[in-house]
Amino acid sequence: MITVFEVATIVVVGILVGVEFSVAFILSRIFNALPDDSNQLGRSHGGRMLGALMPFWYIGSLVLSVIWALIAWGRDGTAFIIAGAAMLLLSVIMSVVLLVPINNRGKMWTPENRPADWKQQMRRWDRYHYVRVAVLIAGFVLLALAR
Repeated sequence: MITVFEVATIVVVGILVGVEFSVAFILSRIFNALPDDSNQLGRSHGGRMLGALMPFWYIGSLVLSVIWALIAWGRDGTAFIIAGAAMLLLSVIMSVVLLVPINNRGKMWTPENRPADWKQQMRRWDRYHYVRVAVLIAGFVLLALAR
């Protein structure tokens, strides 16, 4: 029998995947189609807004998955939960090591103070983010398979 906790974990992680997928494949393409100033301002605002929310969402998803693994320990599907939690842990590590440093710089930029290589830094962030989205999708699928 599926529990409310399992459903809540899958829903929280699923919505995280959806938001990050949208950032990667919709918002970044919209921003890149705008003139440079609007592109950069949109990315800076998004970095501030999502940068304030995402740490709680990522850590919360990981914690929910770990708790689920502990509750389900020894039952069928536990390996999937552990593997899914490992993918979420990898996404947190990737975020802290690769994406957050770029985001912390970018969220402070304005058209007047942005560095000459701001587009290259944003492209690097986008590439890292694509990989992170793939890791998140893998984690989500593994959690869903646990059911």
